[in-house]
Amino acid sequence: MELSSRVKGIAESVTLKLNSKAMELAESGKQVYNLTAGQLPFRPPQDFIEAIRSELDFLKSYQYSPVSGFVELRKKIIKHIEQTRGVSFTNLGEEFDCVVSNGAKHAISNILGALIDPGDEAIIISPYWISYPEMIKFCRGVPIEVKSSIFDVFTPHISDIRKAISEKTKVIIINSPNNPAGIHYSDEWMQEFAELLEENTHVNVISDEIYFEVCYYDPKPSYFYQKKPELLKRTIIVDGISKAFASTGLRIGYCVGPKNICKGIENLQGQLTSSANSLIQRAMMNYDFSSSSQFLIPVKNHLRDNANVIREKFKEAHLMKCWYQPASAFYFMIDFSQTLVFERYAKNRTDKTDYSVLICEDILIELGVVIVPGSDFGMTNSARLSLVLHKEAFLEAMDKLVNFLNGGSLKTYLN
Repeated sequence: MELSSRVKGIAESVTLKLNSKAMELAESGKQVYNLTAGQLPFRPPQDFIEAIRSELDFLKSYQYSPVSGFVELRKKIIKHIEQTRGVSFTNLGEEFDCVVSNGAKHAISNILGALIDPGDEAIIISPYWISYPEMIKFCRGVPIEVKSSIFDVFTPHISDIRKAISEKTKVIIINSPNNPAGIHYSDEWMQEFAELLEENTHVNVISDEIYFEVCYYDPKPSYFYQKKPELLKRTIIVDGISKAFASTGLRIGYCVGPKNICKGIENLQGQLTSSANSLIQRAMMNYDFSSSSQFLIPVKNHLRDNANVIREKFKEAHLMKCWYQPASAFYFMIDFSQTLVFERYAKNRTDKTDYSVLICEDILIELGVVIVPGSDFGMTNSARLSLVLHKEAFLEAMDKLVNFLNGGSLKTYLN
């Protein structure tokens, strides 16, 4: 049986390969420090758990919901977006709606499926979330990459985005707060981005805001559509419960945007997957979304503490060229090219080869520390590490990692 050309073209995830190796090492008895996790080691808010329990006895919790989600929940989500982002969808001369999907990833794939025609261009900003380019290509679109670097704290220049826009540009995907960089774009950047969109009226935006509530340093995230509300007519906001409710496994995400686009998304979802989990949707209707901010206080303290561990360890090891201040989401990017250990891999100073995968494999096999190669995120000679591991284990992992980055002997950690 022959695979379709669409599936043949999907890149295999290096992350999954490394995770498989990590599991093998752990099963063999080796201490493994998994710094790949995109989920919190916390139970969901107790009130949310109780809301789920309270719906267990109702027949509707086990039956289909409307394809786009229960009407009451969709209205609640729209109101939540208005309140938390400080915007209003009324008086824009257009109707807005919401579609509830099986996670934010599903919502984004639905949106791209509803927007992209063969040959359409979709601009993504590196470091980007792993699945963006593959989703675009699956829809027969063309991903156009705009680069950033650690020297700009992974914030792209607006002029570079302007150069990337063409008459074929259908959509720009922005992800702020950002996975994998752990930063969010500044208020000034969002103002400039809004002005850029005003210049290019054919360009739409997918604003992936799944980490919106996970910000542990001020100023908090802001958005281009707050500067110019008319841009909401060309914007689809994506969010969900995976991060803010510590509920990755419950698979509820959603998008909010113009009603005609949401209708197309609903039609696509209806044919491919049908509705999202009815039990969890009903629990969400009876849960106070605003209470998650209290739940996230210890989560943010934990992330901030581990971010400070990286700073102190890098400072002690004279690796401050690799340091920047993460402020949101769960992650930090390491630029291997700014470390002493990179000399073991690069043939010379002009060598542009990407050694991300090889370096991450060596770190895993020799140190038992699992991090994600930057190549999966469009960043060469780098890696993403997660801040969610509990502090004692995180300290141990960082001691090993910093010694490695600073050119220390790997043999120190073989046992």
